[in-house]
Amino acid sequence: MFDQGKGNARSAGKLTMENTFTFNLHDIELQGQYWTPESVKGVIVLIHGMGEHMLRHEKSVMPHLVDSGYAVVAMDLYGHGRSKGKRGHCPSYKSLLDAVDYTIAKAKELFPQKEIYLYGHSMGGNIAINYVLNQSHTLKGAIATSPLLRLAFSPPKWKMTFGKILLHIAPSLTLPSELDAKFITRDLNEVKRYEEDVLIHDRISPMYSFPMFEAGKQAIRKANELQIPMLVLHGTGDRITDYQGSQDFCKNANNAQLELFENGYHELHHDLCKEEFIKTIIKWLDNM
Repeated sequence: MFDQGKGNARSAGKLTMENTFTFNLHDIELQGQYWTPESVKGVIVLIHGMGEHMLRHEKSVMPHLVDSGYAVVAMDLYGHGRSKGKRGHCPSYKSLLDAVDYTIAKAKELFPQKEIYLYGHSMGGNIAINYVLNQSHTLKGAIATSPLLRLAFSPPKWKMTFGKILLHIAPSLTLPSELDAKFITRDLNEVKRYEEDVLIHDRISPMYSFPMFEAGKQAIRKANELQIPMLVLHGTGDRITDYQGSQDFCKNANNAQLELFENGYHELHHDLCKEEFIKTIIKWLDNM
């Protein structure tokens, strides 16, 4: 199933081992990577957001998880990061869930007998939530940060109408996402890093966007079917994804814990509240 590649060892705190792997899904080669602590007490499968890639979390989230004893297994989704595929396009929403399936299988292969948690940011949060609601799994719990359940802004009606037409006649046509980098974090140094990252793109296809929006609505409607514990974190200053969507989801769910960060922007792991953010996650994991 998997082709294992040798990674370059390097250290960052206890980020002591780094390896890459690849797998082919829907005729597209996806790139994955994992980070191992000295002693593993659990495993986090991480899903990145739209336009970014897994290594955006390498210096902000992963060292803290690894220092706390949690291995991390991640991958770049179709058309993102070091994975193949047209930038900003995927075969279908189901193909995204399939990619999570494969990454969880890799985590089980690497760390047998260890509890696995699913962690998704933004678009990845949408995918993580819908995965635990709709797929058969044995996950211990899930974390969603700034999940894309609803947008925090209203795109022009003409653009939405045009996009829905394209979904049927040209689903792979990509257009600018128009994401404004200054709204990802209040830390201007992180905004600069984002803007200079050559692996980040601003393209999105109708096949990536519209099924994602519908899946967000569906997740809120089906929240009462959540069977495992979930931690949802969102900033009230997020201008990209709507924190009230997270509120609505958690109100409907019995097993979801919501943590709001006053005035926090979209990337809480890169925002001014990042220390409180990561402490909240580690505490939740350790108490599971």
